[in-house]
Amino acid sequence: MLSLRNVCLLRLRHFQGRTLSSDLLLSQINSCTHEDEVFSLVGRNKASFSEKHVGIALNMLWQLQKKRPLLLRTSDYVRNHSQFLTLCVLAENKVENMEDEAVVDTLYSILRLSVEGHNSLAEALVTEAWKRLERQVLYYNALLSLPALSKFSMCLYKQHRHFSPLMGKVAHIVDEKLDSIQDIRILSVLMISISDVISQSFRDRLLHKAEQLLEENGEVHYNYAKRILQFLQNFKLRYHPLVEKCNKIFLNSASHLDIHTISLIFGLGFDNAEFRLVAKQLLSETIGDYDDPETFAKLFFALGPVAGSKVRERLLVTAARMAEEFSSYQVLIILKTMQKMKCRNSHLLKKMASTLHKHLDNYHLLHLIKLTQYLVVLHCQDLELFAKLKMLLIGFLRSSVIPADTAAIIRVLAMLPSCQVEEIIINKAAAVLPQCRLHHLNCIATALVKWNHYDQLHWQNSSELCVKLLQKLNDCGFQRLQKANNLNLLLEELTHQNGKWFEEVLCEETVATCQRLIDQITRSNVLELSFFLIKTNYLCPSLLDRIASVTVENIEKIHPFEIYFILFLFSALNYDPPANEDFFESCIQHLTSNLSCFETHHLVVLGHVLAVAGYFPPVLIRRIFDVSFLSKLDAQLAVLPDTVKQEVSSYLMKLNRAVCLECPEFHIPWFHERYCQRVCHTSSSRINPLRQHVHRMLTEILGGSNYARISVLTPYYYEIDFECILDENKKPLSYMVQNLPLDIVQGIHLRHDMKDEGRRALPPGAQRIALEFLDSKAFSKNSHHLKGEPAAKKRHLEMLGYRVVQIPHFEWNSMVLSTKGERLEYLKKHLYGIQ
Repeated sequence: MLSLRNVCLLRLRHFQGRTLSSDLLLSQINSCTHEDEVFSLVGRNKASFSEKHVGIALNMLWQLQKKRPLLLRTSDYVRNHSQFLTLCVLAENKVENMEDEAVVDTLYSILRLSVEGHNSLAEALVTEAWKRLERQVLYYNALLSLPALSKFSMCLYKQHRHFSPLMGKVAHIVDEKLDSIQDIRILSVLMISISDVISQSFRDRLLHKAEQLLEENGEVHYNYAKRILQFLQNFKLRYHPLVEKCNKIFLNSASHLDIHTISLIFGLGFDNAEFRLVAKQLLSETIGDYDDPETFAKLFFALGPVAGSKVRERLLVTAARMAEEFSSYQVLIILKTMQKMKCRNSHLLKKMASTLHKHLDNYHLLHLIKLTQYLVVLHCQDLELFAKLKMLLIGFLRSSVIPADTAAIIRVLAMLPSCQVEEIIINKAAAVLPQCRLHHLNCIATALVKWNHYDQLHWQNSSELCVKLLQKLNDCGFQRLQKANNLNLLLEELTHQNGKWFEEVLCEETVATCQRLIDQITRSNVLELSFFLIKTNYLCPSLLDRIASVTVENIEKIHPFEIYFILFLFSALNYDPPANEDFFESCIQHLTSNLSCFETHHLVVLGHVLAVAGYFPPVLIRRIFDVSFLSKLDAQLAVLPDTVKQEVSSYLMKLNRAVCLECPEFHIPWFHERYCQRVCHTSSSRINPLRQHVHRMLTEILGGSNYARISVLTPYYYEIDFECILDENKKPLSYMVQNLPLDIVQGIHLRHDMKDEGRRALPPGAQRIALEFLDSKAFSKNSHHLKGEPAAKKRHLEMLGYRVVQIPHFEWNSMVLSTKGERLEYLKKHLYGIQ
């Protein structure tokens, strides 16, 4: 009976479609140039409206709106018009008679007109589409075509049906038909829509398919690239081959991008320096065009972090003037951008805080958590606002049943000024611990440690509760690690892991767990494992050896940018795996063959990483020290965050120094003299008590203060703690009087110029001694193994003619050297080279 009904419906649709092709009413609808014309036709002819008339009329209403600029659209007027309601009723009564794709088109049109997802017509259309998907195929068009399927999936996504069984049905169809999809537009829409209901293997297949289609298609619209970036962000994934292709699309489409698209691209975490530079130029030219709160908030978000000082000041002044007009979401965007800009403009911050008071009740939990974090980081002084935030957060905490939400609330509550731990917090934390992932445990632990410290300082009685809960939390962390049997899932939990609690309590056990799962290390997870070891500064030879072997075996399958991070790990930890030369040469060959994959500033960092390890690939060095490359680098540094800018400038100086010292055959000049002098001039470091104490001991050993210099600058601007000179008989030589550090007593950090009298030629047989104290940062976390940077410094100082004496903190502070006499003997032994 059901099959007979389906056949009849299909024949009826076919007949109606044939007769309506020359329908006068249809022609009139298609000729409308204004919404009122459509509504007039509906009012006069509603009795004659078939399902096709209804669908085309609703679609025409959306097309007319679509032609208008965003701010001039009148969706509210359309939705509230009496004839629109008539159209919706007609459509709902005729849903079953609609063509398959007409069902989807109608649903799409009403959603784009901002009809609520729970509207009865929307519900009827979704239900009908679901029936069509599940119906047995009787004819070729029994299932939706791929374009219609992608449009339907986007409708479900806009209705927040991300996890619905229907979305699962769509994903199943995509899985079966993936090989037949040849349109990147269709694929990009489907990727976003089904991202919440797919497996990791299916996700990877989608990524490879997208990569294939981007390669095969010549001109690709930037909207498709934007969707692919959104898909990657949904998984917190950075798939470098796709990111590179998206970047090229954005750069090629730069002249077509508007403020809405640019802000959305930046909002997806896309931070390519070349694109930043292009966006800055585009937006700076039109800064005066954005005078409404919505577009200005997007402008502030996109342009603020890359703007120069004049434009930045103009943005801040305009934001303060518009403060009262901003919506709750726009205030959040402004504060987020201020945090990114590290802007603590007190006037603007007060304005934002004042506006926030009327918006607080509009925020859902995630936004409330982010808002609290921004205000704390920006040093907001509005205590009344913080009190309201605390009350709202505690309210969410009481009703929270999701461990991730509970942990996030507890974390930000601990950030609030003078916030004391309350019983509800302790109880909620205790209740969710067994269900928490490592990252959530870390959030709760960090908060508890802070509260425990606060309570001890203020003699509060909740300290004991914090300690007991911390012990329980430690046990949960250990148990979770001991039960772990999947390295990929473990590394996923470790992605955002940081903080002292993890370092002190779980780091060693986590490394042991990775060792237990060492056979699961593959090319697909070697990057995440490298990130973890870089972050924890942990030297584990077995894991490092496995990473090296997997990398060499799969070198052609690993993206060059991933190789860069793997090399960073080995360079930073100063570790040589078995077949060290083969490992580095394979990686360097792969990198130098793919230098175009790297941004300009990343090449500088790569050069520094390799230099620390003692490698100077000629093709890379010559490229970096090319004049045109350095000019491009200067331009791009202007739009990078200040911290990145400072790091890259420092790395370039260090690379320049290393090349001058280790590769004079490249004939690269030393051009960082002014940079180093400027850094020295702005530095405000002072001689610490340890240096003063050791200098007095050196004075006693050498026979006077004129035999040792403190805080010395060498050629190429290395700073060393102490310098002295011994003649061929190992007797100390005195410095000229004008070079003495006369103001040590006052604690002034005296820097000696590298061209002063102290650098004149030494007597035959004499030797300069560089005495360096190495703190814990110079060594890997779990061993006495010297890291890459201090090892490179030692190598370079020796090239400059020094005999380098490095005093590790674990020797100087050991019980063996507990008395002054023992320390004096220790210094003598190392200074004079006594075995």
